[in-house]
Amino acid sequence: MGMSTRFPMLALAALLSLPLAAPAPAAGLDDLVQIEILDGGLTPSGTYLGAIRMTLSEGWKTYWRAPGEAGIPPSFDWRGSRNLGELSITWPAPEVFEQSGLRSIGYTDQMVLPIEITPKDANRPVRLRGEMEFGVCKDICVPGNLDFDHTLDASAPRNPAIVAALARRPYSAAEAGVTSATCRISPSQGGMRIEARIAMPSAGGSELAVFEPGDPALWAGEAQTRRQGNTLIASSEILNDGGTAFALDRSRIRITVLGAKRAVDIRGCLPG
Repeated sequence: MGMSTRFPMLALAALLSLPLAAPAPAAGLDDLVQIEILDGGLTPSGTYLGAIRMTLSEGWKTYWRAPGEAGIPPSFDWRGSRNLGELSITWPAPEVFEQSGLRSIGYTDQMVLPIEITPKDANRPVRLRGEMEFGVCKDICVPGNLDFDHTLDASAPRNPAIVAALARRPYSAAEAGVTSATCRISPSQGGMRIEARIAMPSAGGSELAVFEPGDPALWAGEAQTRRQGNTLIASSEILNDGGTAFALDRSRIRITVLGAKRAVDIRGCLPG
């Protein structure tokens, strides 16, 4: 039920090439970011709908779950929560940024992450209590953490901010017209080389593919992405911090294609 995202050492090294402020306690972040839990009431299936909303000061940005080589991924600790069964997060389609020659992926102004929760006991309230670690950047980058504590309101009406965030989720492969996605995997000096060939209409403009290996012990480098007719070709290197041999499960690989018109979420790929 908890969710955390690894911050690979290569990304840390890239981030340290940017101006970096010291880690900031919650009180020191008040002028930059505010965090709150939004209520969305109950869904027809009886799950709770809520959201984490981060509101940022003008010109500041925060990061997506796979933030690129110059970003700090958010992570969550839900251990203080009560009556929390299953929990799933919807990540709205992010933006792509360039800073000091490095690419990062995230959000400006605010980040709203819808959360759907299945309670352990449907007759008891759900309390979301925990901590979020994150990074925010403008001319400098500030890592920090903030606490949250909120009992969800089962009778709350539909929340426009949650509805808008859900509407901005990436298209599924079927919705985007993906007809096939194959991955060719080969050994590399430091890990595994992956090349994906995705048959799909253009997502608009200069497309960027982002790989997520589906294993918290692994991480993917920045992908090289190009288009050949109706086929998007993306390649990257999958690594682990230990540099030891590992297996790569194609069914767990997640590829997000970010384009000017839409984002596309592709789960798994076939041998190719």
